[in-house]
Amino acid sequence: MHELAISQSVVDAVLARTGDAQVTLLRLDVGRLSGVVPDALRFCFDLVVEGTSLEGARLLIDEPPGLGHCRDCGADFGLDVPILLCPCGSADVEVTGGRDLLVRSVEVA
Repeated sequence: MHELAISQSVVDAVLARTGDAQVTLLRLDVGRLSGVVPDALRFCFDLVVEGTSLEGARLLIDEPPGLGHCRDCGADFGLDVPILLCPCGSADVEVTGGRDLLVRSVEVA
C-alpha cells in the first residue's frame, strides 16, 4: 500500500511549511490516472496525522479526470482508466491530464 508512504510524505511537507500551527483543512488533487486510491489515502492520512498539528484536520480530495490526446487524429478526450486508446482506434495516445498528485491548499487556525 503505497498510499501510506504518500500520506506520510504529504504530512511531512505540510508540517515543514506550517510548523506547529493547527491545520484545519488540507485539500489535495489526486488525478484519476495517478495510481493512488483516494479511499486508501484517506485511511492512511488518519493514521499518520495522529499526534501532529494535522490531527483533526479535514482532508478533501479532488479527483481531476484523465485526459488524452491522440497523435494520429488530433482528438482530445477523457480517460477514466489507464487504457490509452483513442475513440478513433489509435493507441498513439499521450496522457495530458489526470496524473496529478499535489497539495492544492492548506488552511490553518
